[in-house]
Amino acid sequence: MAVPNTKRQQNSKGSRLFTPQPHKALLLVPRRCAAWVLEVSLVAVSAWIPYNIGLYIKDNSQAELVPLNPVVGITEEAIAKTLALPIREQLNQKVPPLTNLFWCGALVVPVVIGGWQLYLLAQIGQTTPKTWLGIRVVGSSGEPPGLVRAAFREGVGRWGLSGGVAYVLWRYTGAFPDINILLALGGLMLLAESAGLLLKSRRRTLHDQLAGTYVVDAAKTFPNYPGNGGKWSSSAHPQSVTLEVDSNGSVIAEETGNGHQQNRPIATIVLTPKQSQRRPQNLWNWMRQHPGITLLLVALGGMGSVLGTFVGTQIYIQSQANRREFKQQENEVFLALVKQLGSTSETLTEQRQGAILALARLDDDRALPYLIDLLGQEKNPSLIDTIQQALVSKGPAALPPLRSLNQSLQNDQEVLKEKGATQEQQLVSLRQRATKRAIAKIITIYNGQTHNTNLSRINLGLVDSGSTSFTLVLDNLDLSGINFRSANLLGASLRSTRFYGAGEDKRFGTFDDLIADLSGAELQEADLTGAVLNNTMLNRTNLIRATLNQANLSDSSLLRANLSSAKLIGADLRQATLENASLTGADLSEAKLDLSNLYGASLGEVSAVGAQFPFADLSQSNWQGADLSAANLKDANLRGADLSSTKLVGANLSNAQLQNAKFKYSNLSMTELQGSNVAGADFLGASFTTAIPIKSNEFIEAPNTAISGARVKGVNFAKAKNLDTQQINYICTHGGRHPRCP
Repeated sequence: MAVPNTKRQQNSKGSRLFTPQPHKALLLVPRRCAAWVLEVSLVAVSAWIPYNIGLYIKDNSQAELVPLNPVVGITEEAIAKTLALPIREQLNQKVPPLTNLFWCGALVVPVVIGGWQLYLLAQIGQTTPKTWLGIRVVGSSGEPPGLVRAAFREGVGRWGLSGGVAYVLWRYTGAFPDINILLALGGLMLLAESAGLLLKSRRRTLHDQLAGTYVVDAAKTFPNYPGNGGKWSSSAHPQSVTLEVDSNGSVIAEETGNGHQQNRPIATIVLTPKQSQRRPQNLWNWMRQHPGITLLLVALGGMGSVLGTFVGTQIYIQSQANRREFKQQENEVFLALVKQLGSTSETLTEQRQGAILALARLDDDRALPYLIDLLGQEKNPSLIDTIQQALVSKGPAALPPLRSLNQSLQNDQEVLKEKGATQEQQLVSLRQRATKRAIAKIITIYNGQTHNTNLSRINLGLVDSGSTSFTLVLDNLDLSGINFRSANLLGASLRSTRFYGAGEDKRFGTFDDLIADLSGAELQEADLTGAVLNNTMLNRTNLIRATLNQANLSDSSLLRANLSSAKLIGADLRQATLENASLTGADLSEAKLDLSNLYGASLGEVSAVGAQFPFADLSQSNWQGADLSAANLKDANLRGADLSSTKLVGANLSNAQLQNAKFKYSNLSMTELQGSNVAGADFLGASFTTAIPIKSNEFIEAPNTAISGARVKGVNFAKAKNLDTQQINYICTHGGRHPRCP
């Protein structure tokens, strides 16, 4: 007979289960929060310090570069893909050896420290910060949590649940890819998970409830809860009494404090219901109770499996037979077409053309390589064009072999040109033109399906004379993600073409963005009007006399690119990298170059009327003979820049850094110089005003310097160089500062 539990509470701590009091648990909340912050900071700092040391070495070390550690690269790629972050460095980047060492440390050290703290939590219930703050994590009977429970508490209960919910909400509710929203959601989930500290009477967080743990004051100790088959000590009587109970709650023995078993009154009695002896319901017991139904089900199952196996086997055998027969027919057709194409008779040209087109429609893996080889050997111009059309019908799959053939024919042309074999060179040129046309048509027809195609070192350049003339026209297409590295695109028409696009997530600025690589490409005289080239790689690209009006080149990389005589009217080059680039004679009128990097760039004879350069880095750049009229150079860095013979009429140079800049013979009329730093600047022969022409029937009048002169109020010219008397007088009379001013 089951008897309800009866328990008389005692005042002794040793006679009760661990139950934290609410007012005492509340005092633990600040210490728990502080311990959590310290734990997170300990792991984060252990990664942040070596990473930044490695980054500093990477930016300042002169050591020989080595490939990036593959583990670091894979980790960087995985993090960027998970958090939708763009990869700012190339995957094959090279770094100093010490950078590899410290970045590997940034991966290993946090894992070691985090693992060690988890081990301490499992063994003694305290991490290092918890030890500092005097708190401990225990189980229901006061024991340390153990490794499994500690890992579940931290990995699943605290971080897994909160981080997983935050990531799912961020990824699938429209907040993606804003990383700030993810951080905010993660913080809210952690707060919600820890809300039990204030809402529950026992002051337990969700991860503590899931793991069955408590956080207590480390100074307190708690006895072991006996559970089933344990011992319970009582101090209600001056002489302690211990009852030993079995799993059913029956008293087995009673001990006094001196170790003797006695029969004496018991202060506390705990009786538990007797466990039911009913047999558990499972499949085996059900089968024993219903043998007939079990036998029937087994028989039906066996018959079904045999029948299913037989039918499935027959279907498989027949499908394989059909497949072999179909392959045999295809093979016969392929061999017949190849035999027909092997004929060299001129009277069979039309039949060979039909065979070529039929071969293109054949679903055989051997068809495409055969057509490529045929194009590389064909001498009949009409058949060359037919093969080209056949290859176009094969779609993007034909691009890789066409690229290889294109490069091979280019090498043949160079060799034949040296030998002077004109006739053979003409034939090779026809084949080369066929590959160019086929590639251009495939890209046009299958627009948007050629992302990540490798067309590096391919020759699609302009040929404007003879029977082999060719002009690449790819206007208004999506070429994002295509590799044109070192490709020849001379004279190509790429108006309004997109070279940067969103990836599978359909969002820009994330890991899977499709970015074309045009580094080292030949784009001389190409038409890129209105093209979308932001974030595109254009390092060392030849863009001489190219047209880039209204093109978007923001955030693009143009290191050492050659843009001499290029047209960039109204182009967007904000935050673009043009370090050591050549823009001699280029037209930058109304172009936007905010925050761009033009360090060491050559800009001689540039026309930059009305161009925007605020906060741009123009240090060590060369602007000799340039026209910067009405240009905005506010807050720009022009340290060491050469602006000799430059027209700066109406330009805004306020707050600009002009230390050691050269303004020799420059026109600074109406130029805004207020707030600029001109220490060490050379003003030899520079004019601060515009002389007004004097008519023959007028008296000589002084120019209206208040209107046409430079704005120099408050500018300190004390350390400026080569200022003549007239210039100093102008500076002094218009609010500037100089030691010779009265």
